Amino acid sequence: MVQTHCIARIKSSYSDFSDKEKKIADYIINNPQNIVHSTINQIADDLSVAEATVFRFCKRIGFKGYQAMKIALASEVVSPINDIHEKIQADDTEKTIAEKVFKSNIRTLEETLRVIEADHFPMAVQAILNANKIEFYGNGGSGSVAEDAHHKFLRTGIHSAAYSDSHLQIMSASLLTKNDVAVLISHSGSNKDMLQSLEVAKEAGATTIAITTLAKSPLSQGVDIPLYTVSDETEYRSEALSSRLAQLSIIDALYVNVSVARRELMQQSLQKVRNAISLKRL
Repeated sequence: MVQTHCIARIKSSYSDFSDKEKKIADYIINNPQNIVHSTINQIADDLSVAEATVFRFCKRIGFKGYQAMKIALASEVVSPINDIHEKIQADDTEKTIAEKVFKSNIRTLEETLRVIEADHFPMAVQAILNANKIEFYGNGGSGSVAEDAHHKFLRTGIHSAAYSDSHLQIMSASLLTKNDVAVLISHSGSNKDMLQSLEVAKEAGATTIAITTLAKSPLSQGVDIPLYTVSDETEYRSEALSSRLAQLSIIDALYVNVSVARRELMQQSLQKVRNAISLKRL
């Protein structure tokens, strides 16, 4: 994982933090300048926690240590990212609420675009292009993203499938081969069913891709190719809700890349699909 995007990592994982971790997270978000100009000992004293607690927090959000986190945070302080995730107020008009929701969605997509890594994304595209079959796994809200991915990739001519049932996921994963790809979609990256499906897919020899939050998680660490999303939590809107838009956009970007690379085959597949769909029209 590229050692950047400190604030984004903290916000992405905030709801999973312990009380002590939230205390450190709040301090970093509200006082980034203090962190940049302070030692780990000074921060620990300010928060009345052990230095080891601060160090473990840095590791928890994906940095090698306090110094690495400081370097990442310093770049954000120099070019601050303004928070447009305004809180919904009781007296907001319907139009105002709509504007805040749209701004939140736009911010989610912009921040996710910033963290797309130059090496991971091409690796994911190439893995899909080389695959005999691609399967998408997602539970809950991520299940609808998996279905959308299958709906799109069906047009590429590559055999695809989508499963939101945990039993079907591991059954299908067990039948994958080294020539196949499994894409696991999970906002938290710690969903037990997803981790079981990952284990089975890896045992089968398949290439594994994760679409998950920008934070250290069992899923992001376990797959061959992690692709990250960034989203914030607000009072009326969970981070998992806004992350769905980022997940869908990553799927779209993968689909368009694959379609361009398979241009001729894609045209044949699209024509067959269009001919079949035409039968459904009056």
